[in-house]
Amino acid sequence: MRAEWLNRWAFARRLIPCNQWQRPTPERVRADLIAGLAVALVLIPQSMAYAALAGMPPYYGLYAACLPVMVAAIWGSSPQLATGPVAVVALLTASALTPLAEPGSGEFITLAITLALLVGLMQLVLGLCSLGTLVNFLAHPVILGFTNAAAIVIALSQVNNLLGLPLSRDGGMLAGIVELLGDLANTHGPTLAMGLTAIAIMVACRRWLPRLPGVLAAVVVLTPVSYLIGYEGLGGAVVGSIPAGLPTPAMPSWEWETIRALLSTAAIIALVGFMEAISIAKAIAARTRDRIDPNQELVGQGLANLASSLSQAFPVSGSFSRSAVNHDNGARSGLASVITALLVAVALLLFTPLLYHLPLAVLAAIIIMAVSGLINFRAMVQTWRTHRDDGAAALTTFVATLAFAPHLDYGILIGAGLAIILYLLRTMRPRVVILSRHPEDGTLRDARLFGLPESRHIAALRFDGALYFANVGHLEDRVLEVNHEYTEARFVLLVSDGITSIDSSGVEALHNLHRRLHENGVTLVLAGVKLQVWEVMQRAGLIEEIGRENLFRNENEAIRAIHRRIDDPQFDAACCPLRPA
Repeated sequence: MRAEWLNRWAFARRLIPCNQWQRPTPERVRADLIAGLAVALVLIPQSMAYAALAGMPPYYGLYAACLPVMVAAIWGSSPQLATGPVAVVALLTASALTPLAEPGSGEFITLAITLALLVGLMQLVLGLCSLGTLVNFLAHPVILGFTNAAAIVIALSQVNNLLGLPLSRDGGMLAGIVELLGDLANTHGPTLAMGLTAIAIMVACRRWLPRLPGVLAAVVVLTPVSYLIGYEGLGGAVVGSIPAGLPTPAMPSWEWETIRALLSTAAIIALVGFMEAISIAKAIAARTRDRIDPNQELVGQGLANLASSLSQAFPVSGSFSRSAVNHDNGARSGLASVITALLVAVALLLFTPLLYHLPLAVLAAIIIMAVSGLINFRAMVQTWRTHRDDGAAALTTFVATLAFAPHLDYGILIGAGLAIILYLLRTMRPRVVILSRHPEDGTLRDARLFGLPESRHIAALRFDGALYFANVGHLEDRVLEVNHEYTEARFVLLVSDGITSIDSSGVEALHNLHRRLHENGVTLVLAGVKLQVWEVMQRAGLIEEIGRENLFRNENEAIRAIHRRIDDPQFDAACCPLRPA
């Protein structure tokens, strides 16, 4: 009864705001205040850029940078994780919604708000059910290939905003870029100059003034320049009017057709967004030695996306660059992100007119500079060198993501599917070796690898890996093959300490082996069965079927017992290659 109550409480307490905040002191509050201000100065222009990337009017980025930031900080477990609009999730949003509605239209905005709701619900349910490990289905090589390709796609998607040219998406992203390159002669000079100047400012700040946010410097310098030179009158695109005030909370559309159309994309964004957030949180926790609870973080991200939906915004996630700013400026708790959100709210209430003349080319430059750090081909090469299967999954994801752009979800689905198939292929034929005693250290080794003499009376094998539906046939084939090869053997010893888990197919395979060997006058003996495997076998009745007299704690006990039971005058236990030292 008490255990059941505790389990229910463990489920419910994830909905209680996280207790990762330490007791406030003047020093900690001051550090959080400085960090919150620093992140807000970066977040305001960055959120507008990512909103444009998501196909939304830029000011919707400010909506996503307010309440969701605060909610993620209060319910999450990482003191420094900065949640809000991010490039990869923004592009996934745009790629999913563009075929359904015109970017920037009312219908598009409604779909984005609904998408944020679905993402939030999925993450919240997974977190409450402690299913954060499901994110492992997106293997690291898949995410690596996807991130590199997505960064390239994001950068290419902003080239037209730097050049002041239209980008056709009818034939796909790459076809549109090729068409754009053929139209370079019509580049809008003021737009190109504004974008290149913004990039130059950010590069200069990164190199010579690393403490100064390059994003903020570019916006502060170029927005007044845009006003003074009449950039909009020259044909340059600017942010334009931003409605003053906070967004009015509203529930999104619940039409079944809309939900069905967005469900698969919502699942991908939920997993990719959480993987991005938890990776950042763990990386920072490794430096600060804070404790991170992945399931609590998943709840925080889910509630943040629900808050984003209620704020009439699009899906959000953890940002690496802003989390780094948070950490580098000494953030001690989630109070820093709360301060960031409050400053964004103040900007929405008082300072939106100042952003009217902000050039869209500057926002494009901000996006390009932000995603340039995501490109890491060296890591892909290292993955290929480490394991060819992982390298193949990373490369396939990379190519598929580029090929299907802007439908990035296709690339990640193909990569994830390939990674699972390659894993199954690897585990379908685990290592099964014949054992013999090594004369030097007395341990059981691969007899044929080390050229050791093999016992005629005992066929000893070791199986390395989980015994489940995909590889039970391989085990049965190898055991029966060895039994046929060892015509004098009356015992088959299966050293099972390498079997980490077993399913019902594995139990059935052991049942069939026991029965078939018994029909041939051969006894199946198991040694070193792990507790979790023993429990499954016991529930299935396999322990009693095989016989407890044929189950041993380790291989030495099993071999000694077999020696005592062998009734053969020609068998000399003293010289048996399996005799324990």
